[in-house]
Amino acid sequence: MFKKLAYLMLGLAISLSACAPSQPKNETGALTKIRLPVGYIPNIQFAPFYTAIEKGYFKQAGIEIEFDYSFETDGVKLVGAGELPFAVVSGEQVLLARAQEIPVTYVCAWYQQYPISVVAQSTAGINTIADLKNKVIGLPGLFGANYIGLRALLFSAGMSESDVTLEEVGFNQVELFASGKQQIVVGYTANEPIQLKAQGFNVTELRVADYVQLASNGILASEKVIKEDPQLVRAFVGAFLQGLKYTLENPNEAYTLSAAHIPNFADLDQKTQRDILATSIEMWKAERLGASDPQAWQNMQNILLEMGLIPEKMDLSKAFTNTFVP
Repeated sequence: MFKKLAYLMLGLAISLSACAPSQPKNETGALTKIRLPVGYIPNIQFAPFYTAIEKGYFKQAGIEIEFDYSFETDGVKLVGAGELPFAVVSGEQVLLARAQEIPVTYVCAWYQQYPISVVAQSTAGINTIADLKNKVIGLPGLFGANYIGLRALLFSAGMSESDVTLEEVGFNQVELFASGKQQIVVGYTANEPIQLKAQGFNVTELRVADYVQLASNGILASEKVIKEDPQLVRAFVGAFLQGLKYTLENPNEAYTLSAAHIPNFADLDQKTQRDILATSIEMWKAERLGASDPQAWQNMQNILLEMGLIPEKMDLSKAFTNTFVP
């Protein structure tokens, strides 16, 4: 047992050294400034990025990050146009973009589990996917990860959108649920369910990740930067993975380090914020941090084909790569 542990620790040490990002070339010695679209507001769920900044991993890699908290689809377009090198996006956005011949490639997996859940009042009797039949479900809209996740969940049980009634409610799931206007909503696993439980609601939750493995949130790069500056891609991915690894191993410190990046963080309910981080961490864990599972991409393609959102199968080897992952 001791020998096995020793080999394990040796392998861990080797992987740690491999994670150290190589510094991109900059003749002036100045940091390479990168605007990074992340698709959401400042939130503890971005702890790996905040930690990588506070621990100096991005600086060591020669990179300075400016966060862009705009819509996910905007980031995809900007990266595809070569105006930005990277963005944080969900897996379906990659395939939807490539179906439109937008030249982007997913270079690093962050979430290993698709982070979407269906949340219901405990009195609604939603214990299985089949229980959703003929029910009204509130979700932000017929787009994005919430919609894709719900469709994937239904598909895994042999159901389709026609088996339920969908109501577009914007990003007001918690408020509408709390007021009793919605009994069933779709949201992010580390957000809406936790907020509702914190408010004292008894809920049941169906997690998409418990039923199907899908390509989830990670780092998107333009084909342009991959071709012209692979060293920058490797440095960026390496710095992020150092932040991710440190967060997984030191969640309390990562929580504290993240506070500086979240406005009015001290005024938020700290137990809820810690629950959000703990739930997120479970979805980030992997034997090989950053690596994409080819089957997850195949499953995502199948769902998008079934939904009619992409016209035909594509070459998935161009949609994602593990080349830049240590």
